[in-house]
Amino acid sequence: MTADVVAWILLAAVAAYACGGGVDYGAGFWDLLAGGADRGRRPRWLIDHAMAPVWEVNNVWLIFILIIMWTGFPVFFQTVFSAMWLPLALAAVGMVLRGAGFALRKPTRRLAARRVYGALFAVSSVLTPFFLGAAVGGIASGRVAPGTTSSADAWANTTSVMAGLLSVAATAFLGAVFLTADARRFDAPDLVRYFRLRVWISIGVLAVLALIGLAVTHQHTSYVYQGLTHGIGLLLVVLAAAAAAVTAWLVARPVPGWARYTSVGCVALVVAAWGLAQRPYLIPTSLTVQQAAGASAPLRWLMFVTLIALVLVGPALVVLYRLDTHGVLEPLTDEDLAGDGPPDGA
Repeated sequence: MTADVVAWILLAAVAAYACGGGVDYGAGFWDLLAGGADRGRRPRWLIDHAMAPVWEVNNVWLIFILIIMWTGFPVFFQTVFSAMWLPLALAAVGMVLRGAGFALRKPTRRLAARRVYGALFAVSSVLTPFFLGAAVGGIASGRVAPGTTSSADAWANTTSVMAGLLSVAATAFLGAVFLTADARRFDAPDLVRYFRLRVWISIGVLAVLALIGLAVTHQHTSYVYQGLTHGIGLLLVVLAAAAAAVTAWLVARPVPGWARYTSVGCVALVVAAWGLAQRPYLIPTSLTVQQAAGASAPLRWLMFVTLIALVLVGPALVVLYRLDTHGVLEPLTDEDLAGDGPPDGA
């Protein structure tokens, strides 16, 4: 029972990181596709100012995930990091380069250096979620099991590639939704149109990838496919699709801020559907939650620490996110928003 509760906490932390960190990665995705210096100037200014107050805090969820894995499920932790150390290491390098690029490009005065730092930030924002998604795909596909040695087959397979692409598309979707709301908050109608179009494109790409992913899952990951297409797993998938459709409608409304909640709900529902589709396994079909669980005492302490974190850290995060989304922390200036109209091709 205790192990099951901690497993649910782990899934909730994964969902929180997918949503919170996904917004930041998505902003970097659109930074990469913003175009040249002139065309991409205004979108990048909005990205810089929207991300600056909160981009570091979302890594708290990743740290929490790692702590739960190695403390609550040491066999699971050992298996995953032994078999897929390469994509996870590449994701970690991407996080470091991404943070360095974002932190250094704004204060740097030399144009060449700013371009280098900007490229580091943007490219790493795409590669990091891809490699994390590839690792998740390797787990879901069941190619990893206790005792599995590191190999390309564990993560460089069809299921992993599809999971990586879905992860990148989901971050792009979240980033575009939040940036649309930020543009409206900062009274920049051209950027509202710019990012609203990208929300609709992201939803279309997600729908196509999801259909392809289901076909791939049916062929290579039959256990997870069964869970996603029956019972509560199917219900969550349908609800996620409905949340995406509502998001597409909300971003066209005069107050697109509500789309943030539906977009986060969409991604969280997909993560929940994946977790429920795997139960009772952490790694289908070789390692159950009970088999992977550590000693009962650390599991109980994890539950206690989670409760303390909810009481002490949870309200602080809520206040931080609220201040940021309401433009209290770092508003844009008139100079930042000055421009002649929407970027070319918007």
